[in-house]
Amino acid sequence: MFERHLLPVLQARARQMPVVTVTGPRQSGKTTLCRMAFPDKPYANLEQPDVREFARADPQGFLAQFPDGAVIDEVQRVPDLLSWIQVDVDKHKIAGRYILTGSHQFELSRHVAQSLAGRTALLKLLPLSIAELAAVSRLDTDDLLHRGGYPRIHADGLDPAMALGDYFETYVQRDLREVAQLRNIVQFERFVRLAAGRVGQVLNLQSLAADVGVSGHTAREWITLLEASFIVFRLPPWFANIGKRLIKSPKLYFYDVGLAAWLIGIKKREHLAAHPLRGLLFENLAVLEVLKTFHNAGEHPDMHYYRDSAGNEADMVLEYGASLTLAEIKSAQTVSGDAMRSIANIRRGLGKRVAGAALIYGGSEAQRRSDYDVVPYAEIRRWLGGV
Repeated sequence: MFERHLLPVLQARARQMPVVTVTGPRQSGKTTLCRMAFPDKPYANLEQPDVREFARADPQGFLAQFPDGAVIDEVQRVPDLLSWIQVDVDKHKIAGRYILTGSHQFELSRHVAQSLAGRTALLKLLPLSIAELAAVSRLDTDDLLHRGGYPRIHADGLDPAMALGDYFETYVQRDLREVAQLRNIVQFERFVRLAAGRVGQVLNLQSLAADVGVSGHTAREWITLLEASFIVFRLPPWFANIGKRLIKSPKLYFYDVGLAAWLIGIKKREHLAAHPLRGLLFENLAVLEVLKTFHNAGEHPDMHYYRDSAGNEADMVLEYGASLTLAEIKSAQTVSGDAMRSIANIRRGLGKRVAGAALIYGGSEAQRRSDYDVVPYAEIRRWLGGV
């Protein structure tokens, strides 16, 4: 059993709000977390056809089963139930009455905003972080890139190629057929695989669409669908002018680096050593660890990347109010002398706005240098101070 860092945050939010909604990818551990946090609450899973039908046909009667509230899984399957939950919590005004989970973030967020605004805390549980895995097993870099973070792969010792293949097939065959009318599954699968080949790179949807043989409009719809179902996320660029961030191209990352590796054909750990995308997969791993650290603390990170016309780039920009922290990510296990050259150039341009800088690398020794920190990727959470 893994100790999830979100657990105390979830319990704290339930002492403050009548509803807590936990979103995240399928099989990221949402159900296990919620039932562990609230072992005395009754549980209902809306994936079960009979339970779902009861909730749809008679939502008032369905909720009447739970006079003291409940943990309700995959609540996006019956969105109308949220309106009845609103009525119930307004009537009883008890903190932590309902704990909801969902795995389709845009659809669920829309219905939550309509029915439970001001009544629910929103939390996100992603697959296991490096810090969570480190508490129970010792994994090297290639293990993490190959296996990813889905709990069952680690808990049950599953072959990642088999488990991730099954995960993706289930996602395509079940989830996508329910939320979207995909007329060409083969083209969509090719789209996802080619997207994985662009991990850590600036997203050019027109180029991706052309390689797949679909329109730019279809490519935009598909990337939004992948975001909604917690397969990919986009990291926007940083500009002093906020409006510019809305029109410049983001970088593309996967919510599980193991899935990204599987999609580009990495079926065995040994395939990683000489793979041309290993460095970009490592970058995905590091960016994802920062994202998980914030979400596991119940925080919403203000994360970006930076690239200027002179070619200077920071792989990650963390914005804290008016202050910025810049990070360069390198998969090498040693620190080269020019690794932070771009960061130094950016710091000169941005001046006092930059409060700190870090080199996140594949080694194991932390260092404090005169103008930046050297951070082993396994210590990202410690570097962030647990947020």
